[in-house]
Amino acid sequence: MKNIIVLLLGTLFGVVMFKAEAASWFRIYEMFKFQSFHMYGFIGTALFIGVIGVQLIKRKKLKDIDGQPIEMPPKEKGIPRYLIGGTLFGMGWALIGACPGPMFVMLGTGLFTMGIAIFGAILGTYIYGLIRHHLPH
Repeated sequence: MKNIIVLLLGTLFGVVMFKAEAASWFRIYEMFKFQSFHMYGFIGTALFIGVIGVQLIKRKKLKDIDGQPIEMPPKEKGIPRYLIGGTLFGMGWALIGACPGPMFVMLGTGLFTMGIAIFGAILGTYIYGLIRHHLPH
């Protein structure tokens, strides 16, 4: 039952991303050229909802689907981890024209070359896992 719920939520997420044009390469391109507010509004709305959701989880001490308390340990502070990681993420996003969520939406809409980007993202994540202890955190 849990898997069906996750599948339905993922499908809903994909439909919303597609209908809101958040998975449109042209919309993402416009954003990086500062030609349109569309994506900034979409991201800002997601950030606003996320902040409210995190505060609700913390203040109401909500539990996950298995009944376990949701724990959010504080993030480690450090400029290199966010500066280097954010720069690499942003460069990948700009080069591919999509961040991880829309990559799967684009693949689902028939843009099969996005499979190469997804493979690269998974490979990059795997390599990061291998060399993580050598990187500045």
